[in-house]
Amino acid sequence: MAQKARAAAKKIKDRWRAKEWYKIYAPDMFSRMQLGETPSNGPESVMGRIAEATVQDMTGDFSKMHIKLRFKVHDVRGFDAFTLYEGHNLTSDYVRRLTRRKRTKTDTVVDVITKDGWEVRVKPMAVSEQRIQASQETAIRNIMKDSVAKMAAESTISDLVRKMIMGDMSKAISDASKIIVPVKRIEIGKSEVLRSGKMPEPDEQPIIAPAEEPAQDEKIEEIEEQKPADVSTEETPVEQPAESEDGSKEEKEE
Repeated sequence: MAQKARAAAKKIKDRWRAKEWYKIYAPDMFSRMQLGETPSNGPESVMGRIAEATVQDMTGDFSKMHIKLRFKVHDVRGFDAFTLYEGHNLTSDYVRRLTRRKRTKTDTVVDVITKDGWEVRVKPMAVSEQRIQASQETAIRNIMKDSVAKMAAESTISDLVRKMIMGDMSKAISDASKIIVPVKRIEIGKSEVLRSGKMPEPDEQPIIAPAEEPAQDEKIEEIEEQKPADVSTEETPVEQPAESEDGSKEEKEE
């Protein structure tokens, strides 16, 4: 029994050593930032894997830590795995903080198609300041559906993702809902790609760009500019009064 157990453990160890590490990169719309690494026996096993990252991880913006992005591997070149946007969702604790007593949470589901052929399921939600009637909830749902469908029809997939995670879509829905009832918060709770369309252009402006640190030469120049100007430390010699022949000092006449 002991020999069989050791042989089984050795096989498992050998299989793990045979795996290679693949780097996973975000899509072009996210500046192809590295999301992490994953071990695999080969490229075929990496295809279709899901990688997750928060917006805070990618930008350093603490206010976006509740937004989780999902990416799906669709292409492997060497040991580099490239992904496509798969969807996003909000963390459960953030949603619980929004939905408290004496408030009404209104949800809806909208399937939209962008102008470049991507089919996306969007799930916006509205949280009112107080309890509202069923007729008001219906009106808000209709406003959310119309606003999301209109924005999606005018946007590419990159534009749509930017509007969802950066708050443009929430702001548009909030402005349109004010005529019905005061709304405390509008959030795009979840999105999911149902069908991929035309791939975004590589030269398209990215949604999220990593913060660039100044080059070393630029840092040195900034430090030099901040230094105070050199002040000469040489002291001006003080003219001593001349001495007379008897040793007494004569004061210089002005």
